[in-house]
Amino acid sequence: MSTYKEIKGQLVRKVSEDPTDAQLGQIWYNTSIGTLKGYVTVDAAWASGGNMGTARDGLAGAGLQTAGLAFGGQDTSPARTGKTEEYNGLSWAEQNDLSTARNILGGAGTQTAGLACGGVIPPGNTATNATEEYGGSSWTSGGALGTARYFLTAAGTQTAGLAVGGSPPASAGLTNVEEYDGSSWTAGGSLPVAKRSSAACGTQTAGLNFGGKTTPSGGVKTTEEYDGSSWTSGGDMNAGRRTHAAAGSQTAALGFAGYPPNRSDCEKYDGSTWSVTASMSTARRYLAGAGTQAAGLGFGGYAPGAKTTATEEFTDTFNGSKVITSS
Repeated sequence: MSTYKEIKGQLVRKVSEDPTDAQLGQIWYNTSIGTLKGYVTVDAAWASGGNMGTARDGLAGAGLQTAGLAFGGQDTSPARTGKTEEYNGLSWAEQNDLSTARNILGGAGTQTAGLACGGVIPPGNTATNATEEYGGSSWTSGGALGTARYFLTAAGTQTAGLAVGGSPPASAGLTNVEEYDGSSWTAGGSLPVAKRSSAACGTQTAGLNFGGKTTPSGGVKTTEEYDGSSWTSGGDMNAGRRTHAAAGSQTAALGFAGYPPNRSDCEKYDGSTWSVTASMSTARRYLAGAGTQAAGLGFGGYAPGAKTTATEEFTDTFNGSKVITSS
């Protein structure tokens, strides 16, 4: 009579520690914890993170999933805020405020070297050219943008930043692009099409700008890639959107949420093509993003009916060890 081993192959191995050289599809029984495990492909997913201290929309973000930075925004209509919070991968902690309270601003850099530029300040909807630099605990004034604007987006670092598009005019947006060297802004290569409310990521010499609003669009799919002097067209997104968020780089980007309507869907960019991936749990617009394509962070924004404190963490598809269950 044939044995199970002869029919099915090797028996499930019993090991005291998970193998360090496991192959895709391999299964083993870990005797130390009494669990059947396997090395499998884990699908991309969003998971809930720690809530922000202040619900707000129109904020900006910077940093990584485990070292994020949130600043500015609108906490109560029409009040703007300069509140700044740091994320450690589990919870948010309030820090010193921006000197100039503002919303729908641009944000870039890291948790210890952040960059805030432009936005709306009182009275009414006044565009500002103010720039501030974050040093890990407080903000100091930087060089002013050449063009005061809001609904702009930003990318890069505190010493090599990029400010892209924006308003006014409210309907059409701007083609203006500026580069920051840590002290002053200078004109960069103009966008081929005027845009506002787009999202950007990457660096000053390898930037990515996508989505946004152009007259009379509700939200466009177009993507532009920057090489440090000029923009070229990239692959279109699957869904047009504006007031969304970004993470990652020019060749490994993450774009998520936005409007219209309040969206929860997410897309990945590989340098030429956008593909649909896992959706956020909370549909929202006017949110902020940080992190990488493999480990993204989305926080704040306007969810249906209210501003939100909700934070979500994205983990891209990966191969790894996982407990095998009956389901």
